[in-house]
This record gives sequence, structure tokens and C-alpha cells, in this order.
Amino acid sequence: MTNRVAILISGGGSNMVALAQSMTGDNPARPVLVVSNDPTAGGLAKARDMGIATAAVDHKPFVGDRAVFEVALQETLKQAQPDIICLAGFMRILTPSFMENWAGRALNIHPSLLPKYKGLHTHQRVLDARDSIHGCSVHEVTGDLDDGPILGQGQITVRSTDTADTLAARLLPVEHALYPAVLERFCRGDRTRVTIDGDSL
Repeated sequence: MTNRVAILISGGGSNMVALAQSMTGDNPARPVLVVSNDPTAGGLAKARDMGIATAAVDHKPFVGDRAVFEVALQETLKQAQPDIICLAGFMRILTPSFMENWAGRALNIHPSLLPKYKGLHTHQRVLDARDSIHGCSVHEVTGDLDDGPILGQGQITVRSTDTADTLAARLLPVEHALYPAVLERFCRGDRTRVTIDGDSL
């Protein structure tokens, strides 16, 4: 069975590209739509270059009315009829009422070893806490921020010379390996946790 996947982005879409490139051959997933809340997001052009349909639902006209924005987003998604949605750097918090439509069918990648450091500025928070290990997590999306069952994690060792920028850069290849691995397993009905040692990549 082929799983139709919509990918939600807000920026350059590097995780979207990694996901889309993985959905070939005997992988049970195929990308059907990339949608952004920012019409100028660089990832939209990358998706079009890959032959994937794109859409933009600009959040700015809906400032102060998240529910109406989510209605427009849901309508856009419905037109593509995805089985699964993947949040890949989508910088809008989705409400519990929106997520009810996608319960058990939505994944997100977050740049921390959840449940640590939900929210923003994770790389700096790791440094401020003097953690020796940093990483990323892929989890099922629920109505709570960066919550839901964890399906995969990748980790790297924090170096004494690291800054927030170098941590982010070193973690990105781990994200690009982890998210496709989790999605493929998820599409096969397997929720066994994926673990990646980023230091060995």
C-alpha cells in the first residue's frame, strides 16, 4: 500500500528534501504535496524542482485568528488527500482541534532529545545546560507542543568548541538520516524506535 505524504515547511526545507528523496523504490511512501505558511519559503522552489506539488497558506493575513488559518490549511491538505503529514521545520503551532484530524497520522522532527528542550533555541539551551550529548527526535504529533510518542532519536557528542550554530550544523545530517528512516518504518506500521549515532555518520 502506498502512503501519500504531505510535508509542511516554513523555510529552506532541508528535511523535506531528505524525506522526498527517500520516498522511492520499495519505500511505501510517496510525496504528494509540500505546503508552507510562508509563500517565499525556499523549500517550495526545491519541491517544485523535484516535481512535487506545492501550496502556500500564508499565516500573516490570519494573525490573531489561528482557527481560520487552520481551516485554510486543512482545506489545502484535503485537496491532496494525504495519508500522513510530516512537519519539517513548520514554525506554526497547530492546535489540538486541528490535530484531531490527523491523530496517529502526523510526524514531527525536533532538534533536541525529547522530552528535553521543547520549543525554540534548543542548541543554545543544550550549551547553557552544559550537556555532553545533543540530538534530535522524531515523534508523533499530538495537541501538545513537541509531545507525543517518540519514534526515533539521533545523538551527537557536544564538543567544547561548539556554538549554537556549529551544533545545529552538525546535527542536520543526523536529522536527514533519522526522519526518512522513521517515516519509512511508520508507513510499514512499525513504531519500533529508530536510534542513530550521529558521531558515526
